[in-house]
Amino acid sequence: MTMPEPVSLTVHGVNAPELTDSAPGSHRRTRNGRIKMLLVLLVCAAPVIASYLTYFVIRPEGRSNYGELMAPTRALPALQLQRLDGSVVPAASLRGQWLLVAVSPSSCSEACEKQLFMQRQLREMLGRERERVDKVWLVIDGGPLPAALASAVQAPPATTVLRADAAELARWLTPAPGQKLDDHLYVVDPMGEWMMRLPAGADPARAKRDLDRLLRAASSWDLPGR
Repeated sequence: MTMPEPVSLTVHGVNAPELTDSAPGSHRRTRNGRIKMLLVLLVCAAPVIASYLTYFVIRPEGRSNYGELMAPTRALPALQLQRLDGSVVPAASLRGQWLLVAVSPSSCSEACEKQLFMQRQLREMLGRERERVDKVWLVIDGGPLPAALASAVQAPPATTVLRADAAELARWLTPAPGQKLDDHLYVVDPMGEWMMRLPAGADPARAKRDLDRLLRAASSWDLPGR
């Protein structure tokens, strides 16, 4: 009787799939992925771009701004900010709201007090839109605040009082020619971009019109609260 032959197996080598960028079509897939990512980012940024185009470019004839628009705007830098108790505050935490920013030494002259009063008055004049705006006072030295003033700025709605280095701050905010840094109120948008400087001794009614226009132009993407 003939014995059956044992079964033999043959193993053939299989080439591993190409996973590198040299694989056919990989460059095209990478390019398509990048294009899709850019389109998504553009869609997200479109409301912001549209609102600024409306305010800066598509403006009715004869309309003029009371405050001076910054072109280009200036992004909020990584300022070294501190509360009055010395605790550190990240500069990025100021983003998310429109800001009315006042700047002065801790001694706060009579002109400084008027500026802070106008800051509060201007925000209240915005009516129901005021919840989209925060008041910020940047103190550019380490001295104590006058007791009465410290109490006044903490009255609801409280002003955010932070100490900032004057040299660092001067690289972001600058006064008009012939003016000092503490002569103005500065308008900063929710993305942290300084975009308007109100005149020294500003008229609240005229400044309010500028803020109304800005808030209306940004209403499609900006909401109250951080």
